[in-house]
Amino acid sequence: MTEPHPLTQFLQRWTQRVRAFDRRRPLVWDLLLTGFFVGAALVDANGGWRNTAPNTHVPGWQVFLMSLGLSVPLFWRRRHPMAVLATMVATNLLSSWTGAMLQAALIQMIVLFDIAMRLPLRTLGRAGLLMTAPLVVGAVRFPRDSWDQQILPNVWAYALVALFGIAVRSRQDYTAALVERARRLEIERDQQAQLAAAAERTRIAREMHDIIGHNLSVITGLADGGSYAAAKSPERAAQALEAIGTTSRQALSELRRLLDVLRDDAPATAERSPQPALTDLDQLIDGVRAAGLPVRSTVSGRPDSLPAGRQLTVYRVVQEALTNTLKHGGPTATATVAVSYTDHGVTVEVTDTGTGGSGGAPGSGNGDGNDRGNDRGNGRGLTGMRERTSLYDGTLEAGPLPGPPGGWRVHLHLPKDSETP
Repeated sequence: MTEPHPLTQFLQRWTQRVRAFDRRRPLVWDLLLTGFFVGAALVDANGGWRNTAPNTHVPGWQVFLMSLGLSVPLFWRRRHPMAVLATMVATNLLSSWTGAMLQAALIQMIVLFDIAMRLPLRTLGRAGLLMTAPLVVGAVRFPRDSWDQQILPNVWAYALVALFGIAVRSRQDYTAALVERARRLEIERDQQAQLAAAAERTRIAREMHDIIGHNLSVITGLADGGSYAAAKSPERAAQALEAIGTTSRQALSELRRLLDVLRDDAPATAERSPQPALTDLDQLIDGVRAAGLPVRSTVSGRPDSLPAGRQLTVYRVVQEALTNTLKHGGPTATATVAVSYTDHGVTVEVTDTGTGGSGGAPGSGNGDGNDRGNDRGNGRGLTGMRERTSLYDGTLEAGPLPGPPGGWRVHLHLPKDSETP
């Protein structure tokens, strides 16, 4: 971008300083401006007015009063611009009628500039007509030159001042609009950041629930089984403890990877590991089996480059469904996981034969003390599954199977990604 000329930069700096001073101390600025023009008007009234006046015999006291009438009202131009202009025009009419033709009448153009900057165009038009009246009176009473030479130059000067005021006003409005737009963009940026932070918190909470909930359920099942087997089969108890250690280390690794996302000072060489995918389903199912839940799994079709996000969704839904079976299915429950890949997407169905929830509506208990339906229907896990599914325009159904023998069913369908070849 081209740098402005040094003179332009100098003028811009001084203009900004003057405007800043005017905003901070408008009364001081008005006093200084009015005092300057009152002094200039009185200097002209001391005798300089006779150089241009068609009538040099106007009494001095009258010239003095007319000079004050054309300059002192300038102090109130901000609060009452039209009243100030009317006072000046009335004084200028007297000046034109007497033939003094005081140069202080040019101070009216400062008020005209303020009107052009602050008031509607209709008011500006009335102000222009009002200022023209003394010119007509002077041209008629003292026809020194042709009327157009006495009136048109002043009318052109008024028009240029008015156009300059309109231009400054337009620029100020444009600058104010840009400032307002920038302010709104900042607000929108902050809102977007807040929404992104809320979405990230939701995602992290969902991941934490999936990781902790599943692994703790598996550890609980292994610990219960190991405590039962400790007296009769020490070898089985040792296997359970080994599985608990493996599951705990896996949970800690996943938690450490997730929490590293929240660190602002995470090193660039931090260890990175991929999110769980469909290839990890067998390991997940083996861990659930080791926790004491018999699981039968079937897979039909081929994934055909299923995107990583969809693979993670399938993995988490299966994980949550099996975790719920571990927590609510009872000691005799079994589970079945069926994954099907078709041209229309991927379909997953997880069913179990756990007690409770049979024959009721989704999310309702059966009244036998095992309020499994409420636990499954109102928990964070089902909400997380639905949120993950909605990200890919999928459908999720979860609820008790019609009994007997009862059980629970989770059905997931993710349509094929339109961008995937």
